Amino acid sequence: MSTIPPTIARSWLLLPADKSERFDAAADSEMDVVVLDVEDGCRQSEKERARREVRQWLEAGNHAWVRINDVRSPEWEKDLMALGHCPGLDGVMLAKTENPEHVSLTAARLAPDTPIVALVESADGLAAATEIAKTDQVVRLAFGIGDYRRDTGIGSSQIALAYTRSQFVVSSRVARVAPPIDGPTISNDTQVLMDAAEHAVEMGMTGKLCLRVDQAPYINEVLSPSAADVSWAGSVIDELGPGGERCRDGADLPRLARAQKIAHLAQAYAVVR
Repeated sequence: MSTIPPTIARSWLLLPADKSERFDAAADSEMDVVVLDVEDGCRQSEKERARREVRQWLEAGNHAWVRINDVRSPEWEKDLMALGHCPGLDGVMLAKTENPEHVSLTAARLAPDTPIVALVESADGLAAATEIAKTDQVVRLAFGIGDYRRDTGIGSSQIALAYTRSQFVVSSRVARVAPPIDGPTISNDTQVLMDAAEHAVEMGMTGKLCLRVDQAPYINEVLSPSAADVSWAGSVIDELGPGGERCRDGADLPRLARAQKIAHLAQAYAVVR
């Protein structure tokens, strides 16, 4: 099970919660975060069984996040009653978040300090993204591309969604939370997946939702500092000093800050120089 904190987690697997036979393999995979999905990933007729099996698995000493139904769904209260205080619950991904109140109502029904990722999937949610991100217990925003496109009629190309992705990044920065998590890539083509992840990085996003376990190594590679980045960072820190004691002028400070960030991520992701 990954020990990478959610604020810098790269790969987020959405795993249907009615497939309990796949829980162990997912937990043992290269995914940074496993999210057991009792919302859209789970058939309506199977939700009650799924909640029961998720709870049993967590109570057996396992850990995972859970994606719960949205606040307006009758399943939301059932999800929280069954799982909100369950041992092993690392965090909650809240579907179809559209305003800060959705987060506050959810947080009030969770164990104290349970982290929340707000999944924004509509124009209303995007318009309120900054205020949502400022809400207590929100650690990141995530982009629900499918429902967002259905709500807005926007296409799937990079240019069509560029404004939306930028809004996620800006809102996260204004709220002083970690950069956002991009939506999933449906294609089975590895190059398409890596291109999408590289585009997410270019847009300022630092995580990506995944639909299959085998996507983890590709996502993690693209969203991690490269060996060249790590080598550069090490050289800068050696030159300027870990605390900037050898900085010559103000121009050195941004370079050192970037190098320190890369070095921190490299250590967390076990990327070698």
